[in-house]
Formats: sequence, structure tokens, C-alpha cells
Amino acid sequence: MAPATVAIVGRPNVGKSTFFNRIVGGRKAIVDSQPGVTRDMQFGEADWGGRHFYVVDTGGIVEDAEGEMDQAIRRQAVSALEEADVIMFMVDGREGVHPLDQHIAELLRAREAKTLLVVNKIDDLPDSTDHLEFYALGLRDPMPLSAASGKGSGDLLDRLIELLPPGGSQTEEDESTLRLAVVGRPNVGKSSFINKLLGSERLVVSQEAGTTRDAIDTPYEKDGKQFIFIDTAGLRRKSRVTESIEYYATLRTMRAIDRADVCLVVVDADEGVANQDFRIARLAWDRGRGVVLAVNKWDLIEKETLTSVRFEKALRRRVPFLEAVPIVFISALSGQRVTRALDIAWQVGQERTRRVSTSELNDQLIALTETVQPPQKRGTPLKLFYATQVGAAPPVFAIWVNYPKDVPENYIRYLMNGFRKAWGFLGSPIRVKLRARRKQRS
Repeated sequence: MAPATVAIVGRPNVGKSTFFNRIVGGRKAIVDSQPGVTRDMQFGEADWGGRHFYVVDTGGIVEDAEGEMDQAIRRQAVSALEEADVIMFMVDGREGVHPLDQHIAELLRAREAKTLLVVNKIDDLPDSTDHLEFYALGLRDPMPLSAASGKGSGDLLDRLIELLPPGGSQTEEDESTLRLAVVGRPNVGKSSFINKLLGSERLVVSQEAGTTRDAIDTPYEKDGKQFIFIDTAGLRRKSRVTESIEYYATLRTMRAIDRADVCLVVVDADEGVANQDFRIARLAWDRGRGVVLAVNKWDLIEKETLTSVRFEKALRRRVPFLEAVPIVFISALSGQRVTRALDIAWQVGQERTRRVSTSELNDQLIALTETVQPPQKRGTPLKLFYATQVGAAPPVFAIWVNYPKDVPENYIRYLMNGFRKAWGFLGSPIRVKLRARRKQRS
């Protein structure tokens, strides 16, 4: 289940970015006293009350937008009204009800069930009653807040959690089905790949980049194996995401990755593999998804002996983590190796859920530590006592050590490579958690 999306909307300079920065735990949006400083939307991830969700800081709705930039900001904010699961409508408690607040409230009344009216800049909580005048907007109970100091934020977030859609959980049927997100830059052939497998033009295909605007779930069965395709809008560099429709395409892609078991990253062989392709693959990898790299339009490449081998080696040299990622050369147009890519994605899904017995794991750990001894830092040898698998999808291993903080990153990578050599885990990231062994009582 993908995290829900919360959009913070309102006119400029009411404190949207300040509150955004507070709940995402960092300075990811620009804050300034000049109205309209947030020109591009920002989004981050937040956790509260056991729920994980995305937070979108919009650029603000401006009145009588005439300039091209102001019109773009208004479109961004208005589109948030349609895209978000919950809307935080923020107003300025110091200035009182503004005519533009009234206009925005009119837009939101049809969505009142998922709207929170937030009155910011109420600094003398809990004594202040300044927020009560905002009942005039007709949007349920206004909630007072001081984003700058954090006062009122806990009550506000508690109310937000109540409005979020149910988190849900995977059923047994879902667990036997591979959820495959087909991701990549715009116009690399993602929809064409799925259409070739389905044998019909189920998804719109066009030469215009970014034709697929939303993530579309499509069930598919092959040789008794159940798939759900999550076709996505192309993921572009954030610096190029200026229109709201493309911005939300980026957010949908990230949500699709979160919903997937395996991500098939489609790249364009004819244009060459760009840094953005690697960023998309890395994003899926870091979020614990299985990854397959599909090099599309391979039929357009002039071939020589070992062309694909050289191409693959060059890719793996550029990005080390691709060493564990399978690469398949396809043509979505002709169907060349399309079913092969699907078979590999299924295999990656199985590898991602693989479990290793504790006895096998410790035998391998002993062999690895005997081959390459752990380094010494304190004059006392590092000792790796015991290991067990504590999670799957992706595989997570816990290793008990006498001094966990002294184990260097390169030795952890050595252990992970040893585990991968023993059991495969093709296309799946591996996590290793080091734990301190409790001292024996005398």
C-alpha cells in the first residue's frame, strides 16, 4: 500500500513551507518573508502515529495571476486539490480572513470531508481565540497552529491521521502476485512494453514524451504466474518539473515504486543511458525493491561481436550496485526478449523473498570471517558471533558483534557479497544490521 499524500495549500506567505519543514524533519523547502518564495512544489516524507505519508508544499494560490510564473504556481496548487488524499488549507491568523481565503474555501467545500482548515501564526496557544473567526469560511473546525514554534502541531497531526485513508495490508492473494512497476524517463517505451505483453493497446502510446500521466494497474498471467503491472508516468529530474501535471507524475512514480515488489527500469539504448536512469534505479534499490534494467530499442543499435557484453560492462562500471542487477536487452516494438524480461522480473521477486536457514547462514559467516579476518581497532579483535535472517523482501540479516561501531563499511560489503555469492538474491538489495552482544553476567 503506497503512502497517502497530504497537500498544504493556501495563499502565499501563510507559513506552508515552515510547517512542511517541521513535519518532514529537515530544511527541504525554501522559507523567506517575501511572498511567493516557494516557486516549485516540494515534497518529503513524514511519520506520525505509526502512519507514513508524503507531504506536498505547494507554491501558493495567488489572486489575479498575470505573470507566467504566478500562473504556474496557481496551477500547481489547484492541481493539489485533485491529487491529495488530505488537504491542509493554511491561513494567516494574524491577518484574519482574507478575500483570497474565501475564494480558496469555495474551491474546497466540495472536498470538505478531506480538508483540514489550519490557522497558522497563533503564538499564544492555548489561550488565543483568534482562530475562531475562520469559522466564517465554512470548513469545519479551524485548528490553531504556530508552525514557527511547533505549538498545536501534535493535535493537528493527530487529526490528520484520522482523515488519512486506511493503511491496508496485503492479502494472501496479493502475496502470491508480483507487483511490477515499470519505471523510467518519459518516452523510453514503458507503455509499449506492457502493451506488447498484453497484445493490445491497453495503454496510450505516443511519440510525445509523458503521454502516460498516471499510474495504471493492469493484471496479467503468464504460465500460471500472477502479475500486476504498475505503468507509470516518466520520472524526470526535479529541476525540469515545472508544470503541476509533470510534478504529480513524479510523485505518482515514487508512490508506484513504494507499491511494487520489483521495478523494471526501462532505459533507451538509442539515446544512451543517462544519469537520471541510474537515479531512478537507485531510488528503487534504496527503497528495498527488486530491480531489473531493461535496455529498450536494442533493435536500433548497430551490432558488432559482443556489443551487448561491452554495453553491460560499461553500465556496471558506472554504477557499482548494478553488479547485482540483471540487465536484459529488449525491443518493446518488435517484442524481442520482452517475455524474457518478465521471467527475470519474476525470478528477482522470488529471490527478494528468499529465506536462509540460521545454520547455513552461520556456516557461511564462519567461512567468510576465516577467509578475511575482521579488522582490529581497539587492540581487541572484532568478533562476529552469530547471525540470523530477521526479514525478507528485501532480505535483512542481523549479526551480533562485540563492537558494532568498529565494523567498517567495506567489511559489511564483503559480507553482503559473500551472502550474495552463496544464495544469489539476484536483483535484490541486502540489508545487514549489526547488533552488540550483551556482556555475560559473572
